[in-house]
Amino acid sequence: MDEWRATDEGEKAILIEDYHERAGVELPNPRMHALVHVIVENQIAMGDELPVTTTLDRLMAEGLGRHDALHAIGSVLSAYVFDMLKVQQTFDEETYREDLERLTAESWRSGGREE
Repeated sequence: MDEWRATDEGEKAILIEDYHERAGVELPNPRMHALVHVIVENQIAMGDELPVTTTLDRLMAEGLGRHDALHAIGSVLSAYVFDMLKVQQTFDEETYREDLERLTAESWRSGGREE
């Protein structure tokens, strides 16, 4: 994690874009996708400050691979940021924590629809 923290944010995004390109993943907006990855990875590197690592571990225990678990967390982050921008409010850590706690592998697989 120290190497990740020491890496420039732009370089992190380039590394993630390159990974997806090598994996043959077609994305409508590779740069935005990479930036969400960078944010989630940065939150993981923060340790216990946010429940992202716990959420990642739980999603992987529920059967998601690490990459899919990152995408699931990124989907929560993206929706949260979109809502914040829409109503022009500041970061509400408690709401973000609650959204991460509600996230399950099954809810992500179903696109957030209740089973």
